Amino acid sequence: MLLSLVLHMYSMRCVLPAAVLLGTAPTYVLAWGAWRLLSAFLPSRFYQAVDDRLYCVYQSMILLYGDLPKNKENIIYLANHQSTVDWIIADILAIRQNALGHVRYVLKDGLKWLPLYGCYFSQHGGIYVKRSAKFDEKEMRKKLQRYMNAQTPMYLVIFPEGTRYNPELTKVISASQTFAAKEGLAVLKHVLTPRIKATHVAFDSLKNYLDAIYDVTVAFEGTVDDKGQRKEAPSMAEFLCKECPKIHIHIDRIDRKDVPEEQACMRRWLHERFEIKDKLLIEFYDSLDPERRNKFPGESVNSKLSLKKTLPSFLILSGLTAGMLMTEAGRKLYVKTWIYGTLIGCLWVSIKA
Repeated sequence: MLLSLVLHMYSMRCVLPAAVLLGTAPTYVLAWGAWRLLSAFLPSRFYQAVDDRLYCVYQSMILLYGDLPKNKENIIYLANHQSTVDWIIADILAIRQNALGHVRYVLKDGLKWLPLYGCYFSQHGGIYVKRSAKFDEKEMRKKLQRYMNAQTPMYLVIFPEGTRYNPELTKVISASQTFAAKEGLAVLKHVLTPRIKATHVAFDSLKNYLDAIYDVTVAFEGTVDDKGQRKEAPSMAEFLCKECPKIHIHIDRIDRKDVPEEQACMRRWLHERFEIKDKLLIEFYDSLDPERRNKFPGESVNSKLSLKKTLPSFLILSGLTAGMLMTEAGRKLYVKTWIYGTLIGCLWVSIKA
């Protein structure tokens, strides 16, 4: 009986971080909303500076390969996409440059309906995009221009594949490979053929504002079965439960002057970058040499994060939320924030769509 209880509690160990992340959302939204109202008549750069600091409070064992600059820069972050964990990995790198508050995402349009988060991500600087013919280039350029005018620090995360790579979704992979072959591009095995629109619009709009592009390749250790076949990347719950032994992150910093500006040239360049990713992942997952498997070429650094980077955020938001829930008025405000905040957020994003 006791052993069963211990095993059950162990299997539920992702609940605490998930509860903190979701449970403090109303507290965070209330704090952000108060600042939004107070800063209504101030220059936008003042609002953005405090909002970045709030985000840093909220978002606070990997192996790093390549060069991650110690100082924060204005960058576009391009990465392969396999799991919801990829969003956290962008934060993992940004916090090591003291740039966590500056992280902004290019997101699938459907995510704008997420309760509380959907509206806030847009307000923080996220950009929702639709696929193919529905892609609104003009709106994306306008939003990026507004951020540049306000001198908003930019750590813009883009996943050019447009959807997650899942080895079990063979039809998606096959369609991607067929498209590449039809277009005369190299056929890729461990990544999907990248899409160019969002990346080109972002770079073209920000090219005089950026310092560099970070080309990031991510591999999850322990995702190959006994037959040597690649498995699906870990989910967020599996990641929080440490089902993934290690995350390997390869970073190439590319100076903005080395990135082609014309769309056709950038399309070829982006595909070549994904060819490099594919070769890295083939080495990682498929190498016949056991010594070269489960690692990227070159030296790695086991990058640990000090508790002083994360514990204050945990204590501040958990303390404020616990204080709110201790009183009847606080509990009512908490529930109403979830309900009315979600409704108002959905109304807001539908008007802005």
